Order: sequence, then C-alpha cells, then structure tokens
Amino acid sequence: MSDTLKLTDEEIVEKVRSNDRDLYAVIIERYKNKLLRYATNLIYDEDRASHIVQDSLVKAYINLNGFNTKKKFSSWIYRIVHNEAMNVIKKYQKEVPIMDDFDFESDEDITKDFEQKETVAHVEKCLKSIPIIYSEPLSLYYLDEKSYEEIGDILRIPMGTVAIRMSRAKKLMKHICQKN
Repeated sequence: MSDTLKLTDEEIVEKVRSNDRDLYAVIIERYKNKLLRYATNLIYDEDRASHIVQDSLVKAYINLNGFNTKKKFSSWIYRIVHNEAMNVIKKYQKEVPIMDDFDFESDEDITKDFEQKETVAHVEKCLKSIPIIYSEPLSLYYLDEKSYEEIGDILRIPMGTVAIRMSRAKKLMKHICQKN
C-alpha cells in the first residue's frame, strides 16, 4: 500500500479504471477532508457539505472513465463538488444557516483560543457577506491552496477572470471587515 501512496492521483485513476477498484479508497482518503472544508465554506452547513462530498465522490467514481488523465484530478473533483454545492444552494436558498457554538478544547489559554476563534468567526462572517463569485475564489486560494490556474479549471473561468475576482474579493473583504 505504501507504493500506492506515492502514485499521483492520475496514476491511481488509471489503475482504478484497469480493474483495481479498491484503490479509489486512496483518492477518498486524500480528498475527503479538503473537499468537506471546501463544501462547508460554500454552503455553511457541515451536514449538507458532508452529503455533497459523499455524493461527489460517488459521482466521480461512476464517471472516472470521463476524466482526462492529462489534466489535474484535483481540479476535476473540486469542480464536481462545486456543481453539487451550487445545486444545494439553489435548492435551499431561503434557509438561513446556523453557526455552531464554540467548543473550547481545554481551559488552558482560553483567551488565546477565544481570540483565534473570534478572528475566524469574523473572517467567516465577512466571507459570507460577499457574493459567492468572490468568496469562492478566495476560499479556494487561501483555504484549499489552489493556484489561479486550478481555480480557473474548477470554476470554468479564464485565469484573468480569477485574478479580477480575487482582487475585487480582497477589496470587498477589506471594506466589510473594517466596517464590522
């Protein structure tokens, strides 16, 4: 199994296509947490995000033959999650997400923990205040560490548009966060 961990995503996909279907578990392990964070940042509901990720991983598995191994698998799987999340957003657009309460892991350094969580909550609040066309590229870039090229592939927009949206998103975030 350690040899399979050294394989690229695209090599694993080739092996899964060639009847080594169990290797898809490696793909799931590599991506489940990243995709969950991404989906949660899009819809602000961890339960629904979990369902989106599960559905997306199943869809990806079913459609593996449609994946071009000359491209990046990560962009392809993120695109599937993006599409699923957009469907959920459209379906549940009128519902208001409920933020989870803060849980402190220990009583040590409560002040530091609180300040960090307060900062994260403030940034999340600001991120929610800007349109999704701007918050999504920011999330992909800063939280999922995707390049502008990968963001373009995921969102199916030119790299120039990614750069423009990032620039506008940063300005919006700065303006909104300073107001609050």
